[in-house]
Amino acid sequence: MTENPAPRILFSPPRRRLAMARGQQMAMRHGGAFLAEHMADEIVERLGWVNRSFADALVLGHAPAVLLAALGSRGVKVTLAGPVGVDHSCEEDALPFAPAAFDLVIAIGTLDSVNDLPGALIQINRALRPDGLMMAAMVGAGSLPRLKAAMLAADEASARGVAAHIHPQIDVRAAGDLLQRARFAMPVADSDTLTVRYSSLPALVRDLRCHGWTNVLTSAAPPVGRAGLIAALQNFAEAAEVDGKTAERFDLIYLSGWAPSPDQPKPAKRGSATASLAGVLGKTKPR
Repeated sequence: MTENPAPRILFSPPRRRLAMARGQQMAMRHGGAFLAEHMADEIVERLGWVNRSFADALVLGHAPAVLLAALGSRGVKVTLAGPVGVDHSCEEDALPFAPAAFDLVIAIGTLDSVNDLPGALIQINRALRPDGLMMAAMVGAGSLPRLKAAMLAADEASARGVAAHIHPQIDVRAAGDLLQRARFAMPVADSDTLTVRYSSLPALVRDLRCHGWTNVLTSAAPPVGRAGLIAALQNFAEAAEVDGKTAERFDLIYLSGWAPSPDQPKPAKRGSATASLAGVLGKTKPR
């Protein structure tokens, strides 16, 4: 009987930690990581819809000031962790916490580059107390089409073959399936598209570096060379609008789920309704 092969290590943890550490330093010099701040704003708004208190929160990945302020205003004790975490330096699929240590876990901007995303979600669920809440945000499939086109042009110009410059991205449907596999109760996965207009390709790359979102694949792509760089810059510039700026797309995925608890509401049995949906809708007046 043959043994199962070891799981493929797609991302390099050392390169990932280095990219995120450098990103934090760059963000301080350039005024912050605005995409992570946008994600945090969205999570703070959604957290405001939750009518319950939290005592202990784990924040994985980016921890923008708006998020920390919102948690502080609710009297939540916060633990910061992740590849360059302040309190704990760890990978999200190897959390060093005891089961049921937190009643809230928030992950911003890093789950899309963890080697074992299903395992990371399972560990987050395990770290939650019964009826604890997980909220996460990450860059999803469909993002960065202009950058992908520019790097393809660079590879063609360098005549070295197409290389993996941007890591694979998960779509919202697959993310929702992973929440169910991780046994979260009441899982929700949705997405939002953010368009950002850049004056040049280096401006886009700088923003990605500020977030630690550069290439951290185990198999690093070779340098594009001078000819490749010129081709990439030209390709990006040719997509510019009349004002000279090029629109880049970010598809952001938001996830939420609850750790199972006997006290949670259960869906009604199929066929147990006493009124038809059509009848209810027909009697409802518009507001």
